[in-house]
Amino acid sequence: MPESFNLLTAVTELIEKGGPFVFGIFATGVLMWAMIAERYVYYFAILPGRIRSTLVAWEARPEHESWSSRQIRRLYISRLNAEMTSGFPIMQVLVPLSPLLGLVGTVSGMLEVFDSMALRGSADAKTMASGVSHAMVCTMTGLAVSISGLYPMHYFRARAHRETELVSDKLVY
Repeated sequence: MPESFNLLTAVTELIEKGGPFVFGIFATGVLMWAMIAERYVYYFAILPGRIRSTLVAWEARPEHESWSSRQIRRLYISRLNAEMTSGFPIMQVLVPLSPLLGLVGTVSGMLEVFDSMALRGSADAKTMASGVSHAMVCTMTGLAVSISGLYPMHYFRARAHRETELVSDKLVY
């Protein structure tokens, strides 16, 4: 009978195999996915209400054709866009940060392998393979975290652009 999957055990094993950089990659992934979850809640639960309230406020204005009305319209659109893109700069840093941390962990692991080879004075293939395997865990973990964040980042960026355009079309002057 196969053993059940335990996330904590899997993460602990990865940290043991890949070293402290895997912990940093894991923390980056947790932060990135917390931000993705927050954006998901915003787009599907909060944004529709914000758009409705903006449209109601615009329609309640007595006139829509003056210069000040156009500026207020721009303000409404700008505020909604700012809300929709909140957190994007941080997410845009977190997605590529994971593979970079993985690369640093890999280089660090490879340096340890070369140091141990230099101390022993020989290049034992079994020891080298084990060390390289440990070093590659960092790369694999960093890439997995980064790849998992690519689609949500693209989706939210495209959705913010589309929703901004839709709101602009609805605020008729």
